[in-house]
Amino acid sequence: MRHKKVIDKMTLEEKASLCVGFDYWHSREIEKYNIPQITMSDGPHGLRVQKNKSDNLGINESEISTCFPAASALSNSWNSKLLYLLGQTLGEEARKENVNIVLGPAINIKRSPLCGRNFEYFSEDPYLTGILGSEYVKGLQSKNVGACVKHFAVNNQENRRRTIDVIIDERALREIYLKAFEMIIKDAKPWSIMSAYNKVNGEYCSENQHLLNDILRKEWKYEGIVISDWGAENNRVKGLKATHELEMPGGRGDGVNEIITAVKNNKIPEKQLDEAVDRIIDIATRKKEIKEEKYDFQSHHEIAEKIAEETIVLLKNNENILPLKNKKIALIGDMAKTPRYQGAGSSTINPYKIENAYDNFIKNGIAVEYAKGYERIETERDEDLRKEAVNIASRNDVVIIFAGLTENYESEGVDRKNLNIPKNQNILIDEICNINKNVIVVLSNGSPVLMPWKDKVKAIITGYIGGEGGGKAIVNCLIGKVNPSGKLAETYPTKLEDTPCFKNYPGSELTVEYKESIYVGYRYYDKKGCEVLFPFGFGLSYTEFQYSDLNIIFEKEKINISFKIKNIGKYKGKEIAQIYVSKENSGVFRPLKELKGFEKVELNPEEEKTINTSINQNSLKYFDIQKNKWILENGTYNILIGKSSTDIILSEKVYINSKEEISKNKFADKYYIGDIQNISDEEFEQLIGKKLPNRKLILEQINEENTLEQLKDTKIGKIIYDNQMSKMKKLLKEQNVNKATKVMMDLQKPLKKFYEKKNSKITKKMVDELIEIAKNNKEPLENEFVKEYLK
Repeated sequence: MRHKKVIDKMTLEEKASLCVGFDYWHSREIEKYNIPQITMSDGPHGLRVQKNKSDNLGINESEISTCFPAASALSNSWNSKLLYLLGQTLGEEARKENVNIVLGPAINIKRSPLCGRNFEYFSEDPYLTGILGSEYVKGLQSKNVGACVKHFAVNNQENRRRTIDVIIDERALREIYLKAFEMIIKDAKPWSIMSAYNKVNGEYCSENQHLLNDILRKEWKYEGIVISDWGAENNRVKGLKATHELEMPGGRGDGVNEIITAVKNNKIPEKQLDEAVDRIIDIATRKKEIKEEKYDFQSHHEIAEKIAEETIVLLKNNENILPLKNKKIALIGDMAKTPRYQGAGSSTINPYKIENAYDNFIKNGIAVEYAKGYERIETERDEDLRKEAVNIASRNDVVIIFAGLTENYESEGVDRKNLNIPKNQNILIDEICNINKNVIVVLSNGSPVLMPWKDKVKAIITGYIGGEGGGKAIVNCLIGKVNPSGKLAETYPTKLEDTPCFKNYPGSELTVEYKESIYVGYRYYDKKGCEVLFPFGFGLSYTEFQYSDLNIIFEKEKINISFKIKNIGKYKGKEIAQIYVSKENSGVFRPLKELKGFEKVELNPEEEKTINTSINQNSLKYFDIQKNKWILENGTYNILIGKSSTDIILSEKVYINSKEEISKNKFADKYYIGDIQNISDEEFEQLIGKKLPNRKLILEQINEENTLEQLKDTKIGKIIYDNQMSKMKKLLKEQNVNKATKVMMDLQKPLKKFYEKKNSKITKKMVDELIEIAKNNKEPLENEFVKEYLK
């Protein structure tokens, strides 16, 4: 142990106190041992420092900070240097606020485009996520501010995230959902990891021995601390046994005394507590080097703009309508003046200043005629707003429509119900296309959307959720000051039914089954030969690039790759070359290809550069479930160089002579052909090696681990559920997204969390009475829980 001398002096009570948060944003300080408190702040794309009233959904005001593009936008840059710059800049702001750990980056895989928090996540691909996440962490920690990489693990939906049990096979767990964590932990060494709310294969993440002890500690040799997501701790002693160091925030219940009692009763060795305390002290004492620093708000704002420029993706550009020429322009859409620059929930930032498109057209000396076009939430006014917009569009040469997902469509705590943008926006776009053939749609969206008007408009460009400088960045791209260079970090399906987990998302009220296994995103669409709206890795430019001269050389365990890229167009631009690998005649089920490398290069017109990169052959291994280890399969592999996952330009074969043997056991044929939407329970049970747990709640088994939502079919549960759903709808009409989200999150949290909350007026006795009434499905009559909760 690194701090044995200090720990030997500490009492059991002092050691236990370090393992439970002191308050909402701090660990406990013990002054006599010179152990400072750890100060934490929400990220991941800007600081949410709250000095007065605290919360975890952005309801209460926070200090002013720079709002950078959300991770869903950042990943479209495919630029690891930009992610390092973002981390550095965040680190400077954290130092100024005396923050030791920023709660980010969020690196969960985008299993379904419906996840309400996808705007905060990087990609459907673990390799891209791992590379970008590593650079973010390195940049942040270069300023001696720690990262907290989240949410560990398999947290891929917001619906029922507090209690849902993820049923997943070990191969998908390792290759898809843990791979980015593994890459970041080994390469960037983050100070902390945040455990997720959900269960994985029957155990809560905060007390999951397999995730925390077997994989994170023993296999990956992780030496940082594990911090619970806020309120995710369920059993402090089980968590500590699984090497979970810090419960946040303080005040769940009596975690300190639970630890003390467990040690005194020999339920946990004091040595294990000492090891947890050693890791906490190690992180806390890094704080000594932090000095309060000032930074220039404007310069950070300009960095946010610069980053946003590289995240923008040009999806369509017929007749080279972009960049804009000297034309009369109609600018339509509420988001042109009031941009959607961030998501809702714990990452809500109080920004320094917000750039919008309308003002930036004017600043560039470009006259535009503006109409609002639609309301953020549909109202009777929409028809009049459309008429005004259509009238303005009819008398201009070009129409630019700013559209996309509004605030109440994407938020932490709730999932989307479909892939549509608001109906009033779709109607508006259709009507304008009927009277003007030169329509450009600018999208704001944190995840894929359907585009029923795709073939009617001339151009489509998306800035995703571009942060406070996104409005200026998008205008710079539209007018040609900047050549769009982003490419999609996720696939856009043509319909929701095509998504690989469509039949298994979001699961039942108790479990969600990952029957699609490793076939996530393009891994599925490619294998199935499914038509998509836009493929993974896709993005256009105002210029054109030519690829040539692929050359591959083996050097020990490295596959060295070189090829040339030439700019054969008229504009200076950046190209993202993607390197995929495909295994021929594999004895195990695999995707057609997987991303294993990428390079972003800037070229002037007629300029050519040679790209030199390499792949470690260890990255070609698959996880063998029977052998419980990574295996490099013998045989021929195709090295594929492309502009996207479906646009492969160059390819060459390599033969890998491996002596490792794959397991002979075969799974269902459907896994080998990618027919994963039709996997039966029996076929999935063969893959996971066990029987599926119950999907439905049994009344007689209701306990305090269940939720109010799960009780909604009982007489007392229906009263509560209906009341709260009405309340949520009212809040959404008032555009109070964060408060509406909190209502749903309360319905989906374990009942025991109501009485464990500090200063709660709901007692354990009230919860016990509620459970008894629900179990017997009695009429509630006068119930104290109902009266207190529905106040």
